[in-house]
Amino acid sequence: MRAFPVRLPSGARYWTVLDEDLAVVPVADGFLRQVRFGRDGAESTTKSYAHSIALFLRWCARTGRTWQAGAGQLGLFMTWLAHAGPAASGAGVSSSGLVLAGPGAIPARGARRVNGVLTAVRGMVVHAVAAGQASGDLVALLYEVADDRDLPGAARGEDGQMGLRLRARHRLHEPETPVDRASDAEIVALLRACLSARDRLIVLLMARAGLRRGEVCGLRRSDVHLLADSRPLGCEIARAHLHVVRRDDNPNGAWAKSRRQRAVPLDFLVVQAFDTYALERMTIPRAAGGDFMLVNLFRGPVGAPMRPRTIGDLLAAASRRAGLATAVTPHQLRHAFGSSAADAGCGIDVVADLLGHASVSSSQVYVHPDPGRLRAAVDAVPSPREQPGVTR
Repeated sequence: MRAFPVRLPSGARYWTVLDEDLAVVPVADGFLRQVRFGRDGAESTTKSYAHSIALFLRWCARTGRTWQAGAGQLGLFMTWLAHAGPAASGAGVSSSGLVLAGPGAIPARGARRVNGVLTAVRGMVVHAVAAGQASGDLVALLYEVADDRDLPGAARGEDGQMGLRLRARHRLHEPETPVDRASDAEIVALLRACLSARDRLIVLLMARAGLRRGEVCGLRRSDVHLLADSRPLGCEIARAHLHVVRRDDNPNGAWAKSRRQRAVPLDFLVVQAFDTYALERMTIPRAAGGDFMLVNLFRGPVGAPMRPRTIGDLLAAASRRAGLATAVTPHQLRHAFGSSAADAGCGIDVVADLLGHASVSSSQVYVHPDPGRLRAAVDAVPSPREQPGVTR
């Protein structure tokens, strides 16, 4: 079993799962098509799901189970996931499903990865039940009825009363870890190490506006409104901002993950970076035209829209020039924006809107302040002797 990309005659792409005879697995393909075209999901989402489902079907095949029987024994699958490394779970490995791990063995996959695989498997099973490919009894083995008291307040009903929801039966506890964000010092070092105004703009769009790399590369000139009043352009949003719009026809493969269009305000640093980049771009005739905002300036084809994977290479090179111990990633810059917005007192609903999260629960991680800011908050609390009217 292996994940495999599919390109349809229309040009649309998604990922599916092939068996050992290189035939499409119908139950997996039906679900992945639904995610891509029925739910308008991103190609990258089907890629992640396809790899996860391939792992599950591989385990079923190597342990002599049908996928229906495997869905009813996810606890065993979780143990296999945790301890079956690439040597035992890889697509090109011909071995049984038996995995032996001694006491104290380091898990092959962490809790976050295991939970991600289970999410894809549960989605496939529920879709199969809805399509009549499996018995409805499987759903009760995957989910239990639970209350919503552990959800953030913004995710509950408006009346604030307790409600009921379906909760996954199989899930590992993911220990809380600090957000892997780029520090302010690292962001400044990156900006100083950038070789062009375009590169500085890219860093600021992620660190000061929270854009994903696919959203950065998908920006069109018409999406950026830098005027104090954009009403002559047909936009009622005041002051400088940009619109993140999901498009399926970007030739560079850029993709906005969120289906909902959002407007992101821009501060003066980003506005200045746009102005400087516009001047730089005008000096290169072959790059001056075109509707895409960020284009190739120094390598061929000049003027072509930048590809999302180029952003990672750009940041890695800038990190090396800046002398950073590890390369800063695009998502670390986005995390920096989310964390800074939460630390500045923005509500979780505001952070979710700025970052384009479909659920406020995705933004919950940013609510926990940086330990340094916690220390500063405690130090700022006056002692009893400093309170007015208190005798010493």
